[in-house]
Amino acid sequence: MNIDTQKPSMGVLNLQGGEKRFNLSRLPAAEALSYFVKHYWIVRWNSRDDEPYMQHVVPNPCVNLIVEPGKTMIYAPSTQKFTYPIYGEGLVFGVKFKPGGFYPFLKRPVSRLLNRPLEVSAILDMNGPELEGTILSLGDEQAMAIVMDKLLLSKLPPQDEQVFQINRIIDFIAEEKDLSKVDAVCEHFQIHIRKLQRLFDQYVGISPKWVIRLYRLQNAAEIMDLRMPIDLSQLAMELGYHDQSHFIKDFKAVVGCTPDEYRRNVQNG
Repeated sequence: MNIDTQKPSMGVLNLQGGEKRFNLSRLPAAEALSYFVKHYWIVRWNSRDDEPYMQHVVPNPCVNLIVEPGKTMIYAPSTQKFTYPIYGEGLVFGVKFKPGGFYPFLKRPVSRLLNRPLEVSAILDMNGPELEGTILSLGDEQAMAIVMDKLLLSKLPPQDEQVFQINRIIDFIAEEKDLSKVDAVCEHFQIHIRKLQRLFDQYVGISPKWVIRLYRLQNAAEIMDLRMPIDLSQLAMELGYHDQSHFIKDFKAVVGCTPDEYRRNVQNG
């Protein structure tokens, strides 16, 4: 399998190592959906390994509609690493909504979905098994995307200016790699912290503080994935942490191991 080392990981930990076991594709949604949908993603694998390969993902502040045999649901952002076992043969199709982009379809606070997946029939005219039969029976990835385009376009809500504002804020958080405080976001966008928190509760599902933390930890993992010599103390400072112990604590709480352990796993993998 050819590994695209330039492909952004978007929270997929050690993507280069993982793509030895599976193929990840990302496809754009129809232009009319691009205000709400970041992209479609498709993962395929056919593993002959004796033991499952455990793929870990640091969550993004995005809702995902996941089409998978027997498990088709809509999932809110999380504050914890997600682990998926890769074994046998499999196919999963996903819709990654832009931050805040799912709220106009849902019309209730996304935070209510935290740890409570939503049935796809809440926004589409079919249930999970019907959607699995419709999407996963198609062998061609572009055909899957076209079918999902039609299903979502039939339910297309009006554009919501708050979605645009949230994406401006989250793009700022993602790009400012030394940003660590919500106050800095409020100052940059001239928004009161309580208004920002309410906005994220309603549209994103997790707090601005957690969004900042997840992006900083994703940044850290992406740097370590490059398999180059890294000074972890310097890395912590570059990511806005004032002390390495705080960085280690946050990294372990979300990723499940210390930065040093993660670095060794990448180097050995």
